[in-house]
Amino acid sequence: MSDVVAMRDVIVIGGGCYGTFYAGQLAKAKAKGKARFRRVVVVDRAATCRARGELGEAPDRAFAVEEWGAFFDRFLAGVHTPPPGEPEDYIVPSPLMPHLMFEWVLRRARRRWPGRSVEIAPVPGEPGTPYDRTAPDHTRYVSFADWLCPTHCVEPAICPAIGAPRTWEMGEAIAALAGRLRALGRPVFGPALFVCRHHVFGVGTFAVAAVLEGDRIVARAGAGAEPAEVLVGTISSCHGALNLLRIGAARETSDIRHQTSDVRHQC
Repeated sequence: MSDVVAMRDVIVIGGGCYGTFYAGQLAKAKAKGKARFRRVVVVDRAATCRARGELGEAPDRAFAVEEWGAFFDRFLAGVHTPPPGEPEDYIVPSPLMPHLMFEWVLRRARRRWPGRSVEIAPVPGEPGTPYDRTAPDHTRYVSFADWLCPTHCVEPAICPAIGAPRTWEMGEAIAALAGRLRALGRPVFGPALFVCRHHVFGVGTFAVAAVLEGDRIVARAGAGAEPAEVLVGTISSCHGALNLLRIGAARETSDIRHQTSDVRHQC
């Protein structure tokens, strides 16, 4: 089995210190024959971002001078889940970015159902993590670490911070939270999870296909006329950002026809 990581396009969020490090690591991995990709795209609103100054242009590196939200509206509208066995597109998140993928599915939902309320609601319940804080915008930041994690940690089986086995997995905790909420009678779909894993040379990514599937989960949640909620998270094994997308009841039959057509189009 080949140990070369095969990717198509890799989107690096931000051209500052983190983005420069990740784009540089990807270039090193390719040069050493450990990664194969078509191009790396660094997205930053500044044309003179640090990554451009330190790494420069290259045949397999591009810079998108754009706000992150506007970039993903354009980029995700033009990509599709590749056939099995074909290289996928990936996103490299920044530790300090807002919950961009949730913001994208939220905008998609509001365009899909112009006659229904689509709101950000507080995430209910207890995920069972030592660190658990909710920001003013209702994004809930959770972590199994109540210590300072090493920079660019790849979250191995033996946690480097405590020198002991890592006994937790954030995806399992969030799936269990969604199950408990459903058991209490809440109309919760998902969770729609964008899971960041170490990919190569210390670079963590999540697949664009997972983001597209998250959008399909939201579309299915609103397929009926009744209110629905979708638990959305961008997570790693140890950390996560969570939001709850709340879809109001359909007010007109035209809303149902519109979203049903949208679901068929995506499948």
